Amino acid sequence: MTTTIDTLAPVSAPRPARRGHGWRSARSAIGTIPFFGYVAVFLIIPTAIVVIGAFRAPGGAFSWVNILALGDSTVIDAFVASVVLSAVTAAIGAVFGGLLAYVLVTGRPGSISRRIVTAVCSVLAQFGGVMLAFAFIATLGSAGMISNLLRDWLGVETTGAYLYTVPGLILVYTYFQIPLMVIVFLPAVDGIRAQWREATETLGGSTWVYWRRVAGPLLAPAFLGSLLLLFANAFSAYATAAALVTQSTPIVPLKISGAITNEVNVGHADLAKSLALGMVIIVAIVMWLYALLQKRTAKWLG
Repeated sequence: MTTTIDTLAPVSAPRPARRGHGWRSARSAIGTIPFFGYVAVFLIIPTAIVVIGAFRAPGGAFSWVNILALGDSTVIDAFVASVVLSAVTAAIGAVFGGLLAYVLVTGRPGSISRRIVTAVCSVLAQFGGVMLAFAFIATLGSAGMISNLLRDWLGVETTGAYLYTVPGLILVYTYFQIPLMVIVFLPAVDGIRAQWREATETLGGSTWVYWRRVAGPLLAPAFLGSLLLLFANAFSAYATAAALVTQSTPIVPLKISGAITNEVNVGHADLAKSLALGMVIIVAIVMWLYALLQKRTAKWLG
């Protein structure tokens, strides 16, 4: 007689639940409370106050008055001037900063010159406000160093009045836009491999073909993303323009300040909030496009 013994697969006992897993998750969530608290206090709550105030009349009732005021010719001119200022300085900063970033990458990796230039750009990208305004006034103002040299050596009289207009702001803003472009665009240029150019040359491609078919398409999202970041940076800048321009309000941030501090026509705080709402919408659109381009860039940088 033959006895068949069926071998049964062992049934594994259910694993006991990890007792500390829930506590670790809760502890990790607790660690994010300071961050979300910071975001709520300095971003969410101010934005909510701006949005609510833009649709509120001086008495507190709902009103479209402040929103309709955005169609005023002076307000439109301020937005146009702000967009032109931001776009021009972003374009100049992107072109020259991108070229400088490429020059740094073509040098020896880890060289002292690259470290020095990167460190200087990190400092100059944050150099603004009253200090930057004073530096340009002391250099190009009516009694500035260069103005005095032009007057004494060449007999050229200059008052430096252009510094206090939108063209002057373009010159001043470019000072910190170029270093900022170097900082934000350098990682993307670093991601370009020398082997890709060698492969292009091996296959008979020229330098133009390499930049048009290989490096250009790869760097385009990062370049455009950096351009948008520079636009948002210039569009929201206030301190430098406020220190330079005191007699007029050619751009939106100065117009908001004027609406708040106006001693002749009081009660314009809600109008200032509608102006700020317009800025928030424009910056939000720009940063949304920037995030999309960053995702595309991260695919090949990673």
